[in-house]
Amino acid sequence: MDATTGRTRGRRVAALIALAATVAAGLATRVAPVPGVAADVAGDALYAVAVYGALVILLPRTRPAAVATIAAGWSVAVELFQATGVPARLASDVPPVALVLGTGFDPRDLLVYPAAAVVTAVIDEAIRRRLASSPARRGGRRRRDPATARDGGAIVMPPSDEGGRR
Repeated sequence: MDATTGRTRGRRVAALIALAATVAAGLATRVAPVPGVAADVAGDALYAVAVYGALVILLPRTRPAAVATIAAGWSVAVELFQATGVPARLASDVPPVALVLGTGFDPRDLLVYPAAAVVTAVIDEAIRRRLASSPARRGGRRRRDPATARDGGAIVMPPSDEGGRR
């Protein structure tokens, strides 16, 4: 397995775990005794995060900024679709539809979705950079550098060509 395949698989697994946690948290906002507006905003933000996670599972090689753009666009499109009343009618016949399409238009959500997608992309990019710079991603275990090896608390330096001066 090459490094790219490993990173792709790792990103998918991480996104799947994050998606499961996000969906659980989103469902909790629907039943938790949290004030109305706070629960609504949290649920909306978690919706955008869930869309982001699903996109990473489907498109693991896509850069975070592009994933955030698609996630925000999808979320805003769904919110605008709610203004037509169609999702509410569908949800009255099939209640789980409300979890995916919502039921009522709220202009505040048009700000929450992109903000949540951007924050998620920033976190995703920070994790990607950290993993890319980890020793395991650069070719395996850390190798012992003789120039900085420790021997009884003293740094052991290899001999220099300049008579011991470095």
